[in-house]
This record gives sequence, C-alpha cells and structure tokens, in this order.
Amino acid sequence: MNHDSAEDRAGYSAPALEKGLDILELLAAEAEPMTARQIGERLGRSKSEIFRMVYVLVDRGYLRRDAATDQLTLSNRLFELGMRTPRSRTLVEVALPAMERLSNAVGHAAHLVVVNRGETVVIANAAPRTEFNFSLQLGYSRPATDAASGQTIIAFQAAPRRQAMIEESLALVDRKPRLKVLGEQLDLIVATGSVTSPSHHFEGITDVCAPILDKSGWAIASVVMPCLQKIGSGRDFEDVRDRLVATCREISEALL
Repeated sequence: MNHDSAEDRAGYSAPALEKGLDILELLAAEAEPMTARQIGERLGRSKSEIFRMVYVLVDRGYLRRDAATDQLTLSNRLFELGMRTPRSRTLVEVALPAMERLSNAVGHAAHLVVVNRGETVVIANAAPRTEFNFSLQLGYSRPATDAASGQTIIAFQAAPRRQAMIEESLALVDRKPRLKVLGEQLDLIVATGSVTSPSHHFEGITDVCAPILDKSGWAIASVVMPCLQKIGSGRDFEDVRDRLVATCREISEALL
C-alpha cells in the first residue's frame, strides 16, 4: 500500500524536470510546430522559464529548432531511447541476420523500417558483398505516406490505427495525396502482401517492400530493398520480392 501523503509527494517534486516534461508532452500532442512563446502561453509559464528549458532540450537533442521560424518540434531522440528497450532490441536482433542473408542472396541492401510520429525511420540495414548497392543511413526518415516502407506498415493496421497514422503523416507533407487514391493503394498492398514500385524520391531505383507482422496480423515494421537496375537486366524484381516476403515471414514467426 502506498502511504505517501500529498505533502510527501510535494517534497519529491522536481520543478525543472516537470517543466521539461510538460514541454515534451505538449509538443507530442500537437500536430504543428510551436515557438517558445506559444509553448509558454499554453503552459502558463514565463518566457524566461521556457527559454531555459528549450535551450537545454535543443542542446540535448530532444527538440529541433527551425532557424528560419524559431519553431520547435520533437526530434527522434525519445524514439531512439525507446528503441533501446528489450523488445526493440529483439526486433533488430531477430531481423538483422535474416536481412543479411537476404541481402547477400539478391545483391541489394535491405533496410528495417518502423513508423514514428508519422515518419518512417530506418533502424537497421544490411548491405550485400557486391561492388555497388544503394543503401540508406540509419535514422533516415520520410513522411510515412510518401514512402513504400511507410505505406506498407500503415496498410497492415486496423482501420482506426490506419487512419490515425495517415493523419500524423499528412501533417508533415505540403502536397497531400487524394485520400481515396491513398486508401486504394494501401488496400492493394494488403491484397498483394508486398510492394514493388518506382522509388518516390530517387530515379532508377525500384523499391521492393514487405511487412513484418505481429501475432494479430498487424505490421510492426517493414523491410524495404531499394533495387538498382543494371543496364540490360530488365525490370523483373519478382525473385527479389518473393525472397523478401519469405524473409519477412521468417522474422515475423521468430518474434511470435
């Protein structure tokens, strides 16, 4: 039984920590960036109080400041800390050996991707032992609705979760897709179980992607292979897709 009284709890308070957490929680709840002045007004804090806390949070990498507008947003720092938890390590530990085998077998780099606050984030990658390949750096991110890896994860969600993830992602893009067209694309991904499409961002790259599913059939991550096309090799990535789907199924089963 907890015998702490209100006075006891007050004695345990840490005002500076509470101010910092208030800022992080407010920005997490907002879809739009905010200035330090706006944060102070929302939290009922003075400008000097907020400025000191914001300075520390930016310096420690928890917030990003836009130099042009002075607006603040959350960085991926909290997400990165979350990825150090046992469950997150298990995902990478299970997926990476399978991705390395796949990458060496087909000659293309493989990337393990999750979605965080509307963005895709590369959390692990495996490069083949070949002369050249196309590989994304760890931490590389894009709005989830604007990436094959993100669309794959969003597609394999229950309807309410899918809608929430779409809204989070669309808040990050200026040119928004037609929702009907996007919905049809997501449904097609579910029907086929994978994606093979030209890259949204790079010429000459074909993205091949498949989901990693939990025991309920919802996606917790995806693996995407940006495939370079050699001259004269044609555009048939069917073998890559089949091997990738099998690898993602192997990872999913190992996580159950």
